[in-house]
Amino acid sequence: MALEVAVKAAVGAPTLLGDCPFSQRVLLTLEEKKIPYKLHLIDLSNKPEWFLSVNPEGKVPVALFDGKWVADSDIIVGILQEKHPEPSLITPPEFSSVGSKIFGCFVSFLKSKDPNDGTEQALLAELTALDEHLKGHGPFVAGEKVTAVDLSLAPKLYHLVVVLGHFKKWSIPESLAHVHNYTQLLFSRESFEKTKPAKEEFVIAGWAPKVNG
Repeated sequence: MALEVAVKAAVGAPTLLGDCPFSQRVLLTLEEKKIPYKLHLIDLSNKPEWFLSVNPEGKVPVALFDGKWVADSDIIVGILQEKHPEPSLITPPEFSSVGSKIFGCFVSFLKSKDPNDGTEQALLAELTALDEHLKGHGPFVAGEKVTAVDLSLAPKLYHLVVVLGHFKKWSIPESLAHVHNYTQLLFSRESFEKTKPAKEEFVIAGWAPKVNG
């Protein structure tokens, strides 16, 4: 029986996979665990009635477990690990928060209009900390095997690379070689290829209102 999961459709292309990093995290987990699933693409600007009736908040991602739609990628990923323990994607507790501030720093820097407000430095500090961690523990956060923390970071780093490259002409410094190696390893995984947004333009379109707002 395939698991039903509802995720964001692409902006302006409701039949294609969209750019929500939290939706992709859930899909990555399903792919890495080889769990069959049925995808519902939700156009967030025109949410279908059935979706709002089962999920009044209208948020994505949501997944159907035992007849009940469950929201929040953290909770969904936790349930998937519980119901499908193998292969285990559990991150050792001491590594579970590695890189957790990168996404927030990326958003602050993206929205920033002042080059001296410290947002770029804050992002660089977080990426440097990740580089140091990978240097000692890599190639993935917990060593040789992909775990949940990598599947959470991968879509966020993809958005960072695409969006900062487009709007700020900014890229991760070459000196952070371990981070570069890490992103290449993650982005080239079959699970990532299958679950990433259909086109980079959709990622850019998804972020445009936040940049121009």
